[in-house]
Amino acid sequence: MYIHELPTWPSFEWSSDTLAQPLATVRHKQGRLIGRMESLGFKLKQEANFLTLTQDVLTTSEIEGQILDPQQVRSSLARRLGIKIAALKPADREVDGVVEMMLDATQNFAKPLTAERLFGLHAALFPRGWSGMFRIKIGDWRDGSSGPMQVVSGVIGREQVHFQTPPAELVAKEMHAFLEWFEHNHEIDPVLKSGIAHLWFVTIHPFDDGNGRIARAIADMALARSEQVAERFYSMSAQIRTERKGYYDILERTQKRTMDITPWLEWFLACLERSIDGAQAIQAVVLHKAQFWNSLSKLPINNRQNIVLNRLLEGFEGKLTSSKWAKLAKCSQDTAHRDINDLVERGVLKKDQAGGRSTSYSLADKLY
Repeated sequence: MYIHELPTWPSFEWSSDTLAQPLATVRHKQGRLIGRMESLGFKLKQEANFLTLTQDVLTTSEIEGQILDPQQVRSSLARRLGIKIAALKPADREVDGVVEMMLDATQNFAKPLTAERLFGLHAALFPRGWSGMFRIKIGDWRDGSSGPMQVVSGVIGREQVHFQTPPAELVAKEMHAFLEWFEHNHEIDPVLKSGIAHLWFVTIHPFDDGNGRIARAIADMALARSEQVAERFYSMSAQIRTERKGYYDILERTQKRTMDITPWLEWFLACLERSIDGAQAIQAVVLHKAQFWNSLSKLPINNRQNIVLNRLLEGFEGKLTSSKWAKLAKCSQDTAHRDINDLVERGVLKKDQAGGRSTSYSLADKLY
């Protein structure tokens, strides 16, 4: 029996005593992180928010098996956040849709969550009305026309059913109860509300597709409300992506248990704590970039060099060659050679040890 079939559904229960310490730890770490980020100043804080949102958009899609182009994600985010970044490729409608969904949930966290708003988020995710090869119902609750909705794995003919959703005819009623609770129950700590909302939404599974991504966006909305800031400095989706097997395992166990969801909330709080701890990596990147550019403040750096150096600072994949430079900076091979040689002579870049037919370059070890 699934939890939505129990007579007490959706009256969730949990042990406040069990959750008190992990909740207090998460709340403390949230406060310290926000404080550290505020001390960075506007420009660095904006950079940290940008990097976090990029990570969030990429990983929430990757959890569902959708791999987005990082440069398109950066382009879409930069355009909407008013950040000037040169040489980014235009984003397609699918990428723009995921970005719009995430920004609406986090930047407009105080705005009421309604059925119409959810329909808008869903429509943004599927701008063409298709999920892969299948046409789906957009901007409305699922109607059950294709039979019961199940979460399955395994090869065709030997599928394993992990979960079956409530019947389609109950979705409108279930979502009305969920939305009433989300907006009007103020007795629950917003961090706990984030975990409960995530579980409750994916259990109802109100849409033909996109339920996981929207559930994580709703959880992020509740977390933003808990902090009362629109900027995001940690990515819960990135941590869930890292712990994807544990995420699906605890979801399945919880959806087949009693209405006591303490184990789910324990896992959620632990995962959230690890995601907050992981924000230190983004802070380190932001500070490293700031120190790097400060060390070069008196050196003339042209626009092409600026573009490629920023890519290196943000974790360029593979080896940087002159041909890759020319592609990134949209210039000729000769111009790329001149740009590179200029930076090598000034000690900004160094030649890598020979290891192939093409010479490659990386940032010098010590610039400040």
